[in-house]
Amino acid sequence: MASDSNPNLRITIERNPSQSRWGCSPGKYQLKFDAEETCYLLKGKVKAYPKGSSDFVEFGAKDLVTIPKGMSCTWDVSVAVDKYYKFESTTSSSSFLSSSSSSSC
Repeated sequence: MASDSNPNLRITIERNPSQSRWGCSPGKYQLKFDAEETCYLLKGKVKAYPKGSSDFVEFGAKDLVTIPKGMSCTWDVSVAVDKYYKFESTTSSSSFLSSSSSSSC
């Protein structure tokens, strides 16, 4: 018998989830995440540098990424990004602080 959830299997399916789409062109962007974000990149390549650190995490097309609540970082976008995203809290979001590129997100 098919259903959307099966507690015995611990598999939950969310049909047509509430999500948004976002994209930006290559450049450097300072972001602050006021809520945990889960995103799936359709296109793009990003190096994310946490604020105050020279360490980075690189991700791109076909990656599923979770960014923790409270994270402030710089996204160095080398290939234009196109992603779906969802925040844990519907009242919070990420803040776009500034860009060192003339391109806009």
